[in-house]
Amino acid sequence: MDTKEIMDTTEKYYLPVFGRSPIALDHGEGVYLYDTDGNRYTDFLAGIAVNALGYAYPPLVKAVSDQAARIMHGSNLFYYEIQAKAAKQLCEVTTFDRVFFCNSGAEANEGAIKLARKYGHSKAPKKFKIITARDSFHGRTMETLTATGQDHYHEGLTPLPEGFVYVPFGDTAAMEAAMDDEVCGVLLEPIQGEGGVHVPPAGYLEKVKELCEKHDALLIFDEIQTGVCRTGYWFAWMHSGVKPDVLTLAKAIGGGFPMGAFLVQERLAHVFAPGDHGSTFGGNALSCASCYAAIKAMKEGELDKKAGETGAYFKKGLEALKAKYPDKVTDVRGLGLILGLELAKPGASLVQGALKKGFIINCTAGNVLRFVPPLIIGKEDIDALLKGLDELLAEF
Repeated sequence: MDTKEIMDTTEKYYLPVFGRSPIALDHGEGVYLYDTDGNRYTDFLAGIAVNALGYAYPPLVKAVSDQAARIMHGSNLFYYEIQAKAAKQLCEVTTFDRVFFCNSGAEANEGAIKLARKYGHSKAPKKFKIITARDSFHGRTMETLTATGQDHYHEGLTPLPEGFVYVPFGDTAAMEAAMDDEVCGVLLEPIQGEGGVHVPPAGYLEKVKELCEKHDALLIFDEIQTGVCRTGYWFAWMHSGVKPDVLTLAKAIGGGFPMGAFLVQERLAHVFAPGDHGSTFGGNALSCASCYAAIKAMKEGELDKKAGETGAYFKKGLEALKAKYPDKVTDVRGLGLILGLELAKPGASLVQGALKKGFIINCTAGNVLRFVPPLIIGKEDIDALLKGLDELLAEF
C-alpha cells in the first residue's frame, strides 16, 4: 500500500478515536523513524515514552525473535524460565518484593486499585475510598478513567464507579482534608505526564506518605510514564526517597512490546489469594523476553545517568527558548527526559510544524509541548530540535 491507501483504509475500518498525523510510519532505527515515502524523522515522543532504547535495538530484536521461535504464550497455569528471570530482575531494579505482570498501564493501575480495595475491605470498618489528583491520567478502563482527575474524560460515560476523591496535585492541605479512615489508597503520578508535566513541590510526597501511614492507606505511585530511567533515576520516586507501597509500570518496561506490571512490598504479597486476580496474556513468554532484554540493556548502559545528563542539557536549551520568547513560552518543567514547554496558547500547530521539519513531538494539556524521547537521544539531535523550535516559535 502507498501512504494514501494506508490512511484511507485505516479511516474506513478503524474506529475514529485517534487524531493522527498525516504520515504512515514504516520502520525505525536508533532514534529515527521513516515513513512510507522515505522521509526521516527524529523521534522525541518514543511511542509516548515507550521506546526507551529507540528502534531496532539488536539485543532486543534478537531476544524477541529467539523467544518467538520457542514459545510465545502458554498461559499462567505453568511456569516459564523467562518469566521467572524477568520477575526477579524487575523486583531487583525497583527494590520491591513481588510483581504481577499484565498487558498495559491501565491494567497495572486497575490491579493496584483492586489490591487497595481488597486491603481496605480486610479492615474494620471497611475502607474503600481512593484519592487521586486533579489533572492526573491513569488509563482508559472505566475504573482507571474514573481515577483520572480530568472531567472531560468522564463526559458521556456516567454513571462512573464510586469511591474516588480528587484533590489538587501538590496541595498538602487539600490532601490532608480529604484523608480519613475510609481511604484505602492514594494513587498519584510522582510527575504528572499527560496532565502537562507537573513536578510536585518539595516535601509534598513526604507529607502524602505520612498521611497514608497515619490512616493505614496504601500509597500507590503510577510510574507508567516516569519509570525505568526516564527522570534520571530508575524511578521518579527515588528523587524524593518516598517509596510507595505499590508501584505501577508499563510503557518502557516492555521495550516496545505491550506490557504492564504492578509491584508490592512483601507485607502486601498475600492480599490477593489465588483466583482473586489474573490475566490470560499478562507475563507471557514473549513480553517477558522483551522486558528482560530491555531492562538488562538499560542497566548495562546506565541509562538512568544518561537520561539525567542529557535531560539537563535539553532543559537548559528549552529554558533559553523561554528567555528568548517570554511572551510565547510561559514555563519549562520536568526532570531527566520527561520535559514540558508550556506555551501561552494552544500548541497543536507547532507539532505539525515540527513534523514538517522532521521532528516528532507531542502537545498535551492543550498548550504543553511534551518531550519524552528515547533515552539514547544524543545532544546533536537535541540541538537540531532546539534550532527547529526556535524557528517555529519566531512565527508562532
